Amino acid sequence: MTDVRTTKQADSDKKENGTPTVTRLEPTTELLAEIESRSQELETATPQEILSWASERFGPYFAMATAFGPEGMTMIHMLSEIAPETPIFNLETGYQFQETLDLRDEVNKRYGIEVQLITPDLTVEQYEAKHGGPLYEKDPNQCCFDRKIKLLQDVSRRLHAWTSAIRRDQSSHRAQAPIVGWDKKFGLVKVSPLANSTKQDVWEMITKYDIPYNPLHDKGYSSVGCWPCTRAVLFGEDERAGRWSGTAKTECGLHSIDD
Repeated sequence: MTDVRTTKQADSDKKENGTPTVTRLEPTTELLAEIESRSQELETATPQEILSWASERFGPYFAMATAFGPEGMTMIHMLSEIAPETPIFNLETGYQFQETLDLRDEVNKRYGIEVQLITPDLTVEQYEAKHGGPLYEKDPNQCCFDRKIKLLQDVSRRLHAWTSAIRRDQSSHRAQAPIVGWDKKFGLVKVSPLANSTKQDVWEMITKYDIPYNPLHDKGYSSVGCWPCTRAVLFGEDERAGRWSGTAKTECGLHSIDD
């Protein structure tokens, strides 16, 4: 699997079975108190100030996960100015839209940043053959776990903190997200610089700085995930209504607050 750190960083760590590892952060009383205090202090900070703090506090073991959404593209733009050395990775399930993957080339062209693609052990063809067809049709939760959650679990062993581009106003579930918190599922500090931002804030920044974005957004796709489980939204629908439409599923599991 792709290493989300630089060669120099990887070489400086101990290796187990040939895989670079780092000493994991433990959710000690002191660490939890620190991030809770810092989260409260950063409630009124700008996304740029939050990213600057996170990169200084947790670098070089701080990275960004992106699905190339409009929020993620604004954060890539900010990191290119604040901490361009920050590793950025995408969990490439094999089911992403080509328009999404094409943004990786746009990011490299515009910012000189190569977003690393983290891929499952099994190709889509191998995975569907193993399960007798597309598992997303029968068990989308398991599909998300196998082709997204497990990938971040592996990446997390090489990090101390990660940042995502979720906003509190995207859903009632995400409304609970702290600016900085302990991610129990992945054993990392999780930083959400855009938690207090709005959809309008994000698109104003995209327009102001001519930040590249997924052309699917111009076709009614307000939130873009894997193509089998994503559709354009209708007028008046919630912006995440196009994800796993027709099911009770609302999250892939990466941002589950209660896990």
